Amino acid sequence: MITIHNLKVTYGNQTALTINTPITFQKGDRIGIIGSNGAGKSTLIKAIMGIVNYDGSIQTELKPEQIAVHMQFNQYANTMSVRHIMEAVLNTSIKKNKELQELITYFEFEKCLNKKFSALSGGQQQRMTIILILMQKAELVFFDEVTSGLDFETRQKLMELLTKWYREHPASVCMVSHYYEELEQMANQIMIIDEGHIVDFGMKEELFAKYCGNVIISMENTNKNQEVTKGLTKLMAPKRELVISCPNKNDEINLVKVLIDENINFKRSTNDLEILYINAKAAFRNKTTNNIAR
Repeated sequence: MITIHNLKVTYGNQTALTINTPITFQKGDRIGIIGSNGAGKSTLIKAIMGIVNYDGSIQTELKPEQIAVHMQFNQYANTMSVRHIMEAVLNTSIKKNKELQELITYFEFEKCLNKKFSALSGGQQQRMTIILILMQKAELVFFDEVTSGLDFETRQKLMELLTKWYREHPASVCMVSHYYEELEQMANQIMIIDEGHIVDFGMKEELFAKYCGNVIISMENTNKNQEVTKGLTKLMAPKRELVISCPNKNDEINLVKVLIDENINFKRSTNDLEILYINAKAAFRNKTTNNIAR
């Protein structure tokens, strides 16, 4: 669908994004994009959409109308009801459009139609924009921080609805999010961006094996737990956590036995995107530093 090669985006004298290794988005991909604020995530979307100037190559057979984008912040006129805004944007009547009615029902948006946009809660505003996006039936959809600013319960409900929707619809999806659990639900591929560079891009399971091992065991980071796991391969993790990499089943079994004998609470995971992100970024920065040193 899209192939990116030798891409460079600059804002004045500052380079915002560089992609040297070719990257391809295929039909049906579910891509999660992770990176800190200012890493270049939104810049990537804007370059693909042609919103910002860039050097390099973005090749696609898609027409502009076949790509839809949900940006982080959206505003609509406050002089008319949400119903009339939706009908004006989509050039249709809700009463006459069965598909639109079904989406409104699916996202539990019926009670919002007669309100002004400013009267909607944050979650309701996001649902409205999502309905408008889905009505485009685009082959490639970008969601940029679609749940930003929402409380946990609202975020969870919204992501459950989106994930369920895309299980039954074939569009390719790229989702930018700071919430790892959202990408664990939606994505089967992960793109990690750090300070304007692509750290890595690939299938979620393959990246986890590359940077974390077969399984990770995490526990509270205490002096006792540090002593019990002395000599084992420790991964980068938030200060509150101690994370051990288990490259094979035997190592996992041996570690679990020791932790049980020592009465230590632990968690096993083969899909922790936060730990994957932390360790992939650390490996990339270490590699970059070593290359500069040479």
